[in-house]
Amino acid sequence: MEWANETLVTEFVFLGFSSLAGLQRLLFAVFLLVYLFMLGTNAIIVSTIVLDRALHTPMYFFLGVLSCSETCYTFVIVPKMLVDLLAQKKTISFLGCAIQMFSFLFLICSHSFLLAAMGYDRYVAICDPLRYTVLMGFGVCVGLVAAACACGFSISLVTTSMIFHLPFHSSNQLHHFFCDVSPVLKLASHHSYLNQLVIFVLGVFVLVIPLLLILVSYVLIISAILKIPSSVGRHKAFSTCASHLIVVTVHYGCASFIYLRPKSNYSSSQDTLISVSYTILTPLFNPMIYSLRNKEFKSALQRAMIHTSYSIN
Repeated sequence: MEWANETLVTEFVFLGFSSLAGLQRLLFAVFLLVYLFMLGTNAIIVSTIVLDRALHTPMYFFLGVLSCSETCYTFVIVPKMLVDLLAQKKTISFLGCAIQMFSFLFLICSHSFLLAAMGYDRYVAICDPLRYTVLMGFGVCVGLVAAACACGFSISLVTTSMIFHLPFHSSNQLHHFFCDVSPVLKLASHHSYLNQLVIFVLGVFVLVIPLLLILVSYVLIISAILKIPSSVGRHKAFSTCASHLIVVTVHYGCASFIYLRPKSNYSSSQDTLISVSYTILTPLFNPMIYSLRNKEFKSALQRAMIHTSYSIN
């Protein structure tokens, strides 16, 4: 696949934060602190889940995979963004841009399907608790994660291939801070309606179908919760789903705004702001939402800290 022979553009220039030239060092410091805190928080969550046997359940297995997924897709974008905030020339090679887009799409698409798998896990736990251990065995959980990754890989491969087979003869100035679909597609010398339609359909498949599955799961979950006679039981059942609902709302809200609106409504400044939220802020808040709202996890974390302190002493 000789992309370099098919285009005059050999590199792209990021202009995502060009309007904030005087604040870029401050943004670097803020984003670096947030990124390091996010990495530390996710590392604590994953290590606690691995070390504490009480958390060896499907819900925490998916939470651990979710934390790893968020760490990986921020790694694809944030380190390069931090370097560019201090650099005079904010460029990326044509091939590097394709690799970054593929990696990001693979991880973010897998993330969407993973959230759907977590919704199914909550559905089984509340609506069919007696068969929960059978229906959500380790093999099933691994299979759901593998299916999410396979779907993400296929969609990212098709989308990236379609975009980077287009000719790029004009501007190489990318009004974004990473190689996302809309800003790169906007630079193509010409792109057919069919290409846009296929990419839009893939976006619908990634966002709408998992979201519909989650909504169906929660309709059944809410129906089951309302049948629980005690208010304490209803509150406990709903609290196990609240964190997942918050994460789903933020993820699908941001992603739908970026990928499912008409391209005539494309706004580079709006996309940059929303992209910052789901590449930096959302991965920061998601682990905190899951851990701080969960008494079981907080107890496991305290046990892990006590065990670690005893081991050190």
